[in-house]
Amino acid sequence: MALDLDTVALFVRVATLGNVSAAGRERGLSPATASTRLAQLEGGLGARLLHRTTRRVALTQEGEVFLGQAQALLAAEAQALASVGQGFAAPQGLLRVSCSSSFARQHISPALPEFLARYPGISLDFRLTDRVVDLLEEGVDMAIRVGALRDSTLIARKLAANRRTLCASPAYLAAHGAPRHPSDLTQHECLTLGEQRDWRFVTPGGPLSVRVAGRLVSDNGEVLRDAVLAGLGIALKSTWDIAAHLQRGELVPVLQAYPLAEEVAIWAVYPSRVFVPPKTHAFIEFLQARFSPVPYWETLWPAPAQDR
Repeated sequence: MALDLDTVALFVRVATLGNVSAAGRERGLSPATASTRLAQLEGGLGARLLHRTTRRVALTQEGEVFLGQAQALLAAEAQALASVGQGFAAPQGLLRVSCSSSFARQHISPALPEFLARYPGISLDFRLTDRVVDLLEEGVDMAIRVGALRDSTLIARKLAANRRTLCASPAYLAAHGAPRHPSDLTQHECLTLGEQRDWRFVTPGGPLSVRVAGRLVSDNGEVLRDAVLAGLGIALKSTWDIAAHLQRGELVPVLQAYPLAEEVAIWAVYPSRVFVPPKTHAFIEFLQARFSPVPYWETLWPAPAQDR
């Protein structure tokens, strides 16, 4: 039997999404047509690949075995096309991307016109949310995540370092004084992001964790940035969000002699599978080139000598 690679690609997407209709829509197929193609694939192979219910589709044992081979076939096809010229392997299709709203608006949204002009075959479904999206459950191709990654089966590629600092407004420091040691933070108004109330530092005496508190807690980083600018307290912020304010003196770094213990970064994550579409590779490489080797926001407020 000669395999139709378009149908093989449809099968891989159904296995990823767990939904025939959703996978069909991505490829411009009606649910009936997508189901027919999958049935033809199963008939040609002489094996049932999918268990179908009214709510979800799951792989059979034969389907799980075939999935690995299908992914390898599609990867080999992409490599073969790339080997005979870029024109044959131009990235194309709908790319669904999830990203935290603040970082997206500040540093990715301005670059989207350039990306779409460079890759006319790609369409973007760009979703802004501060919650952690289940890529497979929601049919998202990749996500851009800021911070420490949770353990998962996702593949992660680093886009940039995420340098952070404690900061406050000159007005707040004039009224309340500046902390001289991390333990002094317990006497200050600290603006916290969600449940991130334990701030960890590197000190000459070893690692130190300080439980901070304040009158304002938010799950949105922009709310905290506005609050620290308004003089409401001390905040732990990423330089991609506040570098310009530090440069203009609207915010002042505090406790620079005590580096934060946790190193975090900005990541592109995508499902762990053999076949990664060229459209996903294209967007990741575009962002890596934009943010490397040193993110442009770091030129506004360079790292202190001990952080370099």
